[in-house]
Amino acid sequence: MAGLERTRTSGRRATLAVNLPRIRQEESYKSKAYAALKQAIIKMDLYATSEPIMLDEREISERIGVSRTPIREAVAMLEQDGFVRTVPRRGILVLRKTKREIIQMVQAWAALESMAVRLLIQTASDSEIAGLRELMRKFTEGQTPDERLSDYSSANIQFHQMIISLSKSDVLAEMTDNLLLHVRGIRAMTIGRHDRAKRSIGDHLAIIDAIEKRDTDLAERLSRDHTLGLADFVERHGHEFFD
Repeated sequence: MAGLERTRTSGRRATLAVNLPRIRQEESYKSKAYAALKQAIIKMDLYATSEPIMLDEREISERIGVSRTPIREAVAMLEQDGFVRTVPRRGILVLRKTKREIIQMVQAWAALESMAVRLLIQTASDSEIAGLRELMRKFTEGQTPDERLSDYSSANIQFHQMIISLSKSDVLAEMTDNLLLHVRGIRAMTIGRHDRAKRSIGDHLAIIDAIEKRDTDLAERLSRDHTLGLADFVERHGHEFFD
């Protein structure tokens, strides 16, 4: 086994000597800079404007509190992940996706979230599931989603994040992390169009009903169809917000 050597000690005890290089301090800074930048980008509302979103290396260095070398290394990692592109003499461009790419990402989210629904039904407690209904309660008692569109848009995103979280799958959480940046932005941008908010909360309540009844197949199908509805909407109306 490469890099590993079995070393025998007294009696039956044996230890495994592992050939690990010492981590340099600057490598730790690179990892921290990468994590901080990635989270900052994920929280951006990329599709609220068509203007380019540029980041400045010097400003990032000052705000994070590390030298520019680990910032450059972190940016290189983010470029490999498809989050940014370095533009000579301009800075770091945060990348948006094309209409076709967005549709494919929403379709991937639909598949992953429907599996998350299946897992959460198996593992989540009744009190945890009750949190989904509580999140929607203020939009079913009193004002409608259209009357509190900004609040509902945030709750809508939180609903889908809660489903992933309640699955208790670290792998699903990691896989949806990169998708979230773009899927969240498209959900927020489209929720106020073509009566989508009203239909959205109806879908959410139907999904919650199925989850509460522990009807796995129905909940999984409703979740998948709900998100695929967003992909279909982008397919039909994408010209309204994509170049």
